[in-house]
Amino acid sequence: MTATSPPDGKLVYRLMTGTDDKLFCERVSQALIEGYELYGLPVMTFDHARGEMRVAQAVVWGGS
Repeated sequence: MTATSPPDGKLVYRLMTGTDDKLFCERVSQALIEGYELYGLPVMTFDHARGEMRVAQAVVWGGS
């Protein structure tokens, strides 16, 4: 049975951001496992101050 609301008091809409690495991919993957769905395309930009790629992916609650 799918939950009718996001787990652990999370919001229906989440913009996940972080460094383009395995940890970020794991966080997005976990959100998908929990019942979220990808919303729109991911966005990438190079952060010159940090010297790394930064990514963002929106997800929306898809549970019913």
